[in-house]
Amino acid sequence: MQAEPHDLDLPALRDRAVRAATGAGPFDVLLTGGQVVNVATSEIYPADIGIVGGLIASVHAPATRGDAEQVLDCAGQYLTPGLIDVHMHIESSMVTPRRYAETVVPQGTTTVVWDPHEVGNVAGLEGVDWAIEAARGLDLRVLVLAPSCVPSAPGIERAGAAFNLAEMQTMLAWPGIIGVAEVMDMRGVLTRSDKMAGIVNAGLASGKLICGHARGLRGAEVQGFASAGIQSDHEISGPEDFLDKLRAGYCIELRGSHDYVLPGVVQALAGLPHVPQTLTICTDDVFPDDLHRAGGMADVLRRLVGHGLGAVDALRAATLNAAMRLGRADLGLIAPGRRADIVAFHDLTGFRAARVLASGRVVAEGGTALRGEGPATDLRFTDTMKLPRLTAQDFEIAASGDSVTVNTVKRPRFTEWGTARLPVQDGRVQVPADMLRMAVVHRHGLAPAEPVVGLLEDWGTWSGAIATTVAHDSHNLNVFGSDTGDMALAANALIACGGGMAVAQRGQVLAVLPLPVCGLLSDAPVAEVGAQLAALRAAADRVADWLPPLRSFKAIVGASLACNPGPHVTDVGICDGGSGEIRPVVAG
Repeated sequence: MQAEPHDLDLPALRDRAVRAATGAGPFDVLLTGGQVVNVATSEIYPADIGIVGGLIASVHAPATRGDAEQVLDCAGQYLTPGLIDVHMHIESSMVTPRRYAETVVPQGTTTVVWDPHEVGNVAGLEGVDWAIEAARGLDLRVLVLAPSCVPSAPGIERAGAAFNLAEMQTMLAWPGIIGVAEVMDMRGVLTRSDKMAGIVNAGLASGKLICGHARGLRGAEVQGFASAGIQSDHEISGPEDFLDKLRAGYCIELRGSHDYVLPGVVQALAGLPHVPQTLTICTDDVFPDDLHRAGGMADVLRRLVGHGLGAVDALRAATLNAAMRLGRADLGLIAPGRRADIVAFHDLTGFRAARVLASGRVVAEGGTALRGEGPATDLRFTDTMKLPRLTAQDFEIAASGDSVTVNTVKRPRFTEWGTARLPVQDGRVQVPADMLRMAVVHRHGLAPAEPVVGLLEDWGTWSGAIATTVAHDSHNLNVFGSDTGDMALAANALIACGGGMAVAQRGQVLAVLPLPVCGLLSDAPVAEVGAQLAALRAAADRVADWLPPLRSFKAIVGASLACNPGPHVTDVGICDGGSGEIRPVVAG
């Protein structure tokens, strides 16, 4: 069978479609009674849709045709193109691709662009190859990118693999790879390091997509990052940043994972003469309980419309604009000659899908996938916790004298350097209650598994510990806590189960979420994994002192993201992704 998108170009299929469109032959499927949302013209009007094979053959006046093998009544429903998620990580939903697909397809998502750099950071090229294989044959179209930053910040963190120019060239030669995934080593791009210049230039030479991660870049840096060949960005921090990058020509992948950014962005869009063609939408990272409860792309649309963006404008960004960004002329529009990826929504505010078609086949109805689970995904990489059991002593900070000055990391996400003078007793730094210990332990077997313990300020007062191997992007074992005994308990729970998340308090493990594939994924249904995560979140609420939006549960999985500006604790030390500086915990 011919591969997409050329499967629609088979002469016999086009012949049948023309005959059906002109009334010389029947349709395979006919959608009747619905309101077509034309994202090219911004119109909504009644029309019926005739489908032949995977192809839309005709969009015509209502009730003028009835000759079809299957007629589907869409009365009262809005017919839109299938939603396209232009930047996401399946790993963030903590399930295998098949489990992800059976969840998001009934919500109206028919295409995702997957950057499997989480799997790549743990399992290298074999992990990326597995991602491609695991995504084949699903009702969800999964377009895979080649991870560009494994690790995300070379020299200041260590992952389970290292991708250089040779690895990038290898992946770009694979037919299953559509481009270079988010380039996160911003410093390397701007300083023209041999590695990053080579990776980006390989992407340019391939003619495939080159995606970016321009967190915190301003002014000349925004210009330089684009001049290097970076084409997109999803790291939008506010309306000024959004407009700056739009004006610089980036394809904006507006993500729903940072909801506090969306109102300002919608307000900025209202001040423009029109909604730019370069605006697309993505989910980036969605935890499984949120995915099951609220949804993926449909939830982002719901919130954008709730903040005041026009429904058709939001849909255009999630369909036609996305298809144009991907160079997929078969997607993104309900029109003859296009692929029959169609969603029937009950309304354009709640975006609840009544029916979903993918390549002309009905794949979901009433919020439920029609196809069975199919064969289990090949569950490889289930032995990635390559480190011994840990003790409370491993989480102490050794020092001499009566007191020492320590380097600290202030605040979640938008971090800054801090210092503090702390007492020393029995050769150990005495950490006050309003500081949090954060330990990062290399777990991939490529470096010593010796915990690097840093101190976090402005994280509140904790009463236990949280451990996680979901730790962007090197996914080492990260342990947060106020009590070293609880930290060891939570860490050892994950070492025993192959990775995931665990919470401990007062000498007891309160909750464990096992993620045995790469320490990142489960092959259980999303509802089950989501329920486990919800229970773990509840346990974490008993331990941690959250203060949203920045001091939140989600902040723990990004606390070691070393490519971002500002200090972060990694398995190397306390490192600044903006400058490359590494400082010891004990300054003197």
